[in-house]
Amino acid sequence: MSDSGESPAGPLTTDPNGRSDAGIRGRRRSGRIVWARRLGAGALVLLLAGAAVVAVAGLTTERSYWSRIIAWRDARFDDFATKFPARPIPNGPATYHFGPAPDARLPYLNAVTYQQDGRETTTPLDGFLASTGTTAFLVLKDDRLLFEGTFNGADRTSTQTSFSVAKSFASALIGIAIGEGRIGSLDDPITRYLPELSGRPGLDRIRIRHLLTMTSGLRYNGTGAGGSPFGDDARTYYDPDLRALALGVQAEVAPGGRWQYNNFHPLLLGLILERATGRTVSDYLSEKLWRPLGMEAPGSWSLDSRHDGFEKMESGLNGRAIDFAKLGRLYLLHGAWEGRQLVPAAWVDGSIRHDPEVAGPATSPAGEEWARSLDYGYMWWIDTRAPGRFFAMGNLGQYIYVAPDREAVLVRFGTRYGGVNWIAVLRELASRIP
Repeated sequence: MSDSGESPAGPLTTDPNGRSDAGIRGRRRSGRIVWARRLGAGALVLLLAGAAVVAVAGLTTERSYWSRIIAWRDARFDDFATKFPARPIPNGPATYHFGPAPDARLPYLNAVTYQQDGRETTTPLDGFLASTGTTAFLVLKDDRLLFEGTFNGADRTSTQTSFSVAKSFASALIGIAIGEGRIGSLDDPITRYLPELSGRPGLDRIRIRHLLTMTSGLRYNGTGAGGSPFGDDARTYYDPDLRALALGVQAEVAPGGRWQYNNFHPLLLGLILERATGRTVSDYLSEKLWRPLGMEAPGSWSLDSRHDGFEKMESGLNGRAIDFAKLGRLYLLHGAWEGRQLVPAAWVDGSIRHDPEVAGPATSPAGEEWARSLDYGYMWWIDTRAPGRFFAMGNLGQYIYVAPDREAVLVRFGTRYGGVNWIAVLRELASRIP
């Protein structure tokens, strides 16, 4: 359960235009499992009895989903350090450094204006960040740090976990693999790389495009805002064999016509990357992005378990906040970095726009209302209230927000949402930058 007492999907807030962002409460699919409060006493007894059975059977959290869900319960910011094994992502010998933050705080970054309880509130930025569970906050423009702050026990060398921000990195790797010819195109059927799925009703029609845009039509029980140990949100976060789980998917509706946030999509993309490249996703990421971007420190990607050793594609990428900001700069520059085209420019441009060949979040099913005031590209979110802006978003309020109109990138990491609509806050702060 959330240690902040907030709604598990984040706070109910309104944006500066006064419209409700009830659903834009951060990323709820990246492993939020808030369920114990909703169980009756009888069900809890049964679960505890199940825990005893698990113990007697000698199963552990390494191999048993139910051991994990009973012992670990809700997703937390420190899961990467306390729950999951990880595969390292080496950085290279050359480090890229942004220009230093100014000694004096720029006046337009001294305060923040946001909506709270239906009223507009303005407060000093440092205090606001510290009080909302923020661990790192960065503002960049023209390759220069305008603001760099760490809070709540973190420092600039602290490892931050990204939750669903990892999906945007996965999207970049798919674009690179297509550019290299390892993957044919967006319209390749997924069965070309995952032949185990061939012949199952509806699966032969699903293309890579459908996975990237959350429009596959695959059956997914997200369980709604409350979360449940019996739903797919929990299963795709905690299952110790995510490869097998992903290969058990079933079609529900025709692909392309319905948008639904579905964590099977990044898992299937991870399998496709493994098979197309012949390497682990972490190794491919290290060569294609982590080293060329001059990351300050090695990263890591949390794994489902030691025995399966598959990256938690839906959520598990970890690194320093300053290094996550470099993905924002890379996409701001259309995939180019220091004279090299790391991601094809056409892929970047397509990723941050709605693909007209498929449905968007406006078609999401009941329980997905939170997404309907946004749009979606290839695992990047589109800020429909600030044309041209886009962002990566993760559970508990992890963001890489890119504002091309200001040539700016804003990054927020934290341990909780802190009662804040971060999209509205980042939008407002970006608009102040001259």
